[in-house]
Amino acid sequence: MIDLATWNLSVPVGTPAVTVDTPKLVGGYQDGYFRSGDTLFFWAPVTGSRTDNAIYPRTELRETYANGAVHNWTYTQADNFLRAALTVDQVPSSGKIVIGQIHCYGSTEPLLKLEYQYKEKTKNGNIVAKFRLTPTSEPEVIQIATGVLLKERFTYTIHLTPSGNLTVNAHEMQWGSKLDPSWNGKQLYFKAGVYTQDNTGYATEGGAATFYKLQIAHDKKA
Repeated sequence: MIDLATWNLSVPVGTPAVTVDTPKLVGGYQDGYFRSGDTLFFWAPVTGSRTDNAIYPRTELRETYANGAVHNWTYTQADNFLRAALTVDQVPSSGKIVIGQIHCYGSTEPLLKLEYQYKEKTKNGNIVAKFRLTPTSEPEVIQIATGVLLKERFTYTIHLTPSGNLTVNAHEMQWGSKLDPSWNGKQLYFKAGVYTQDNTGYATEGGAATFYKLQIAHDKKA
């Protein structure tokens, strides 16, 4: 079983999109967009509703405390990890879904998006990091791994150290960078699931993924 006690869930229904709180999620919440058990299944159709300030639909977890309160943190306080093992099961016509993030509280611009990008021509996908060096800079797009098939199981780890070193391991490849000090003091949080990067098409189009492992850790400095 994957522990859901550190997450809430956004599902693409309602206006704005509905958030399922942590206690309800831990209690076994399931619907047509999300199923839990030994694995977690996420489905976000292109026709789904959206959260405030978003242009695309998502079925995505957001970091919380066990009581349901949102959990935001500053990176200098701990070694911060998001670890996952998953398969990407379906992509929209754009070929793109976001599968993990470090977001910034009160901002529409995340520090990091980890995105799967499927190429119809090659019948496989790349794993790409979209990274903002500063809170106000445009994202750099970094290709981390290539040749990832649909329904192929792979792992990723996002690691942000107290000194601001960011490392992403995905599909047995690695990329790293150093945060600009302007991120110091910003309230950050992890997200994971399916954020479909498309909003046009039929209700059968969208992003889907199955997570076999999903875990957050904030290891405090001694």
